[in-house]
Amino acid sequence: MGQLALYIQRHQPGIRGFSSQNLWRTRQFFETYRAKPKLSPLVRELPWSHNLVILTRCKKPEEREFYLRLAVKQKWSRRELERQLNGSLFERTVLSPPKVSKALAKLLPAAETVFKDTYLVDFLDLPEKHSEADLQKSLVVDLKKFLLELGRDFSFVGENYLLQVGNRDFRLDLLFYHRELQCLVAFELKVDEFQPEHIGQLAFYLEALDRNVRKPNEKPSIGVLLCASKEHEVVEYALSRTLSPALVAEYQTRLPEKKLLQRKLAEFYELETKKDGA
Repeated sequence: MGQLALYIQRHQPGIRGFSSQNLWRTRQFFETYRAKPKLSPLVRELPWSHNLVILTRCKKPEEREFYLRLAVKQKWSRRELERQLNGSLFERTVLSPPKVSKALAKLLPAAETVFKDTYLVDFLDLPEKHSEADLQKSLVVDLKKFLLELGRDFSFVGENYLLQVGNRDFRLDLLFYHRELQCLVAFELKVDEFQPEHIGQLAFYLEALDRNVRKPNEKPSIGVLLCASKEHEVVEYALSRTLSPALVAEYQTRLPEKKLLQRKLAEFYELETKKDGA
């Protein structure tokens, strides 16, 4: 590659970008994707800088495809792409798919590809001990970054959204609208561990939204219970009987331990391989 770079520089002195390192990357790029015709349209839609980040940081073909598709769909900047890589989005998605209620899976199957099991909010300047009001205020202050974390089709509607039922007033923490799903999305925030009774509160808010706020052309509202932690089995029990289209997710204020997630992912793939061979 060094000799080729010198040859190009000697015969085409006005051309730039053909250093030995760039030529080596170009060859690596070609060899990586030449046998992947279904990825060619995605690769062409992204700038070289994005492709280079994915090429150099993703080790598995499925990981590269994952980030290629999301980068195109979400129209990530290079900075946001690197943030999602640093946050181990691929590992988190494979190891922990979103936990949704049966009602939501049946009503809007596409919702399982829209929502996450864990939302990374490392951009928030939150103390270790914080209240729900602190969390809500910080998310609104950094709303642009939170919207990027949620996904491209989310639009912010309001905070402390007023819901009037009978003679009483209730306040929903955060309300969004999702353009692709065409429905309101209610976020209820909890700074402690998930409790089964939280689902009842969220179901009440969704009923109020559908009766009093939802427009005739919109689909039933979705509820997201965003909590500091959750136990898988407790969430499964709580969601199994609810009739509301809801899901339970965690928020994380610090980057996950990437090496730990990669080790768990390797164990996951090993287990899947054994299942396939059985």
